[in-house]
Amino acid sequence: LLNALLRHAPAVANVPRAGIVHRLDKQTSGLLVVAKTLPAQIDLVRQLQARTVTREYTAIVHGVVAHEGAVEAPIGRHPVQRTRMAIVTRGKPARTYYFPVAHGNGWTQLRCRLDTGRTHQIRVHLSSIQHPLIGDQVYGSNPRKSTLPHAALAFPRQALHAAKLALLHPRTAEPLTWTAELPADLCVLLELLNGASAA
Repeated sequence: LLNALLRHAPAVANVPRAGIVHRLDKQTSGLLVVAKTLPAQIDLVRQLQARTVTREYTAIVHGVVAHEGAVEAPIGRHPVQRTRMAIVTRGKPARTYYFPVAHGNGWTQLRCRLDTGRTHQIRVHLSSIQHPLIGDQVYGSNPRKSTLPHAALAFPRQALHAAKLALLHPRTAEPLTWTAELPADLCVLLELLNGASAA
């Protein structure tokens, strides 16, 4: 992404991290915000720190989630597996709200809203309540214990999509909102899951 930004808008070379204000996990689809100028980046970072940026995700998870809720648990580096994150006592505060949208036999589609933005936050928090993302090879569940069809268990990435982003324009303070439709692979996954639930 950084290389593409530098080619598309060479002036972002003068902005730290080529203007990238926040990140998405590898293999997570959807929206993220990029600043084209240093003043814009400073303002957007401040909005993130003040928790006034709205970030909503679509997540497809193992198991049936019957009610909305929130996970509030600190996240930091896993004490042994350093490439993973975990809920740890001395981690940074993190809160994830989740809202069931649809469900079937052994799965639920959730809308998740971040109150904080820690690395792997949604993935760690949902796994901690025994509802890991379908396709998550790092924080996922044991597929032998799943009732999902094999094709769903073989989904090649975590079923997570950054669907909505809302913030204030860094120069005019105008409220701005963007949405991104579900990508084709997640639509196919939902069709597969709905078909299996109806069978």
